[in-house]
Amino acid sequence: MALTKVKVLVGLYYYIIYKPYEVLTRFTPEGNKACLADYFKVPGDVYPVGRLDYDSEGLLILTNDKALNQRLLSPQYAHEREYWVQVDGAITPEAVQRLEAGVRINVDGKDYLTRRCKAEILAAEPVLPPRNPPIRFRKSIPAPWIRLVLAEGKNRQVRRMTAAVGFPTLRLVRYRMEDITIAGMQSGDIRQLSREEIYHGLKIKAPKDGR
Repeated sequence: MALTKVKVLVGLYYYIIYKPYEVLTRFTPEGNKACLADYFKVPGDVYPVGRLDYDSEGLLILTNDKALNQRLLSPQYAHEREYWVQVDGAITPEAVQRLEAGVRINVDGKDYLTRRCKAEILAAEPVLPPRNPPIRFRKSIPAPWIRLVLAEGKNRQVRRMTAAVGFPTLRLVRYRMEDITIAGMQSGDIRQLSREEIYHGLKIKAPKDGR
């Protein structure tokens, strides 16, 4: 397990990481589960914005910018999140249309209708680093990939959505938030961005006071 060190500067810090599979979205351990501190070394006041499930991978933003944190977590400011999802079974165009229109899922014990989103079946497997461990391969059952673009983020929403249309999620990767992506990154990679880069990429106007 490689521990990646990054350049430390004074002030506000902005990083994007490719969170590996089966890693907690926090810097403190829990039982025998790996956490971000096992992979990344950043200033002590830097924390993840939002979360990715333990069994999900991909893009995560780390920062100590409280204004950015509040903006991204506020439900009144929607921002696009793109997921690449490998599903169990030959998903149909009809199931994809249902995903786009909105499906009913259970969120915190309550019935919830997801908002309209963008969904499509990918013609080819996306270029991603291999997952460790890989998904269980079954020769007789297809495992295609779909692309989902949401503007909301309920707990385990993507997994619940694909299950609701009859095609459980096998592998889930968050590829993009607005214009910020993990293109070219490997699992466990980290990149430090400037304040201008992160705000521009997220299509947010930076506050003048900086915090």
